[in-house]
Amino acid sequence: MQPAVSEDQTRPAWPWWYGPLGFVCGAICGFISAGIVWAALGVDEGSESPGAIVAGTVLLDGSLVGAALLFASFVRPPRAWHFGLRPTRFWPAVGWAAVGMLSFYVFIAVYTALLNPHVEQSVAKDLGADQSTFGLIAAGVMIICVAPVCEEFFFRGFFYGALRTKFSVLSAAAIDGALFGLIHYEGGTDGLLIVPPLAFLGFVFCLVYERTRSLYTTIALHSINNAIAYAAQADGGAVSAVLGPLVLAGCILAPRLQRGAPAPIRMA
Repeated sequence: MQPAVSEDQTRPAWPWWYGPLGFVCGAICGFISAGIVWAALGVDEGSESPGAIVAGTVLLDGSLVGAALLFASFVRPPRAWHFGLRPTRFWPAVGWAAVGMLSFYVFIAVYTALLNPHVEQSVAKDLGADQSTFGLIAAGVMIICVAPVCEEFFFRGFFYGALRTKFSVLSAAAIDGALFGLIHYEGGTDGLLIVPPLAFLGFVFCLVYERTRSLYTTIALHSINNAIAYAAQADGGAVSAVLGPLVLAGCILAPRLQRGAPAPIRMA
């Protein structure tokens, strides 16, 4: 007989619709707050100023995290491990992470061979990576450090977690991955070609999270993938070589310093 699991050791049963509603509310709050900040700074809406885009991105990411915390608090006072910020067994996590990334790169190889897409994301350029050394570093921090933490916290830690109270693993991962891919759509017909690979990446992150039950694993994967892409797209090899290992080290050390988080438990 398995030992009983106390309430304090289980992830809160957030209603499945908290995820979609949290995304809508977070996105609206992010766009409104960005508009207010741009207006206060005298920046035109839709400006191509890297500083304005960085500010808008930070506000949007922060709003999604805030929405996750707000909706989670309606069920139980949120704690870090409710969103997957909890320790897990190291080597199994490494193994599942390797399987996940290998699957993604196999998908990319097949996708490229079939469609031969010649499209690259412009986010690094939009953030000012090509304008100065400071811009290169600032864009790297956003892409390699900030985005992986905030996006994993919301999309895997909260959105996927809410969906799993109603949907199966594959269904919840597919929905999560589809939205994750769509938010990276940059417009135009060619921009659609970026969506399927990123949707599949989001799907893979969900499966790795499901197996490890720790968000630290997917944050590390997300950061490594972004660091590789940043080095290739923005000549940011030196920045990636510094920031990528720093995030990876943080994901290894943080759970060992974390107090009060129960051992990983598979989702029902």
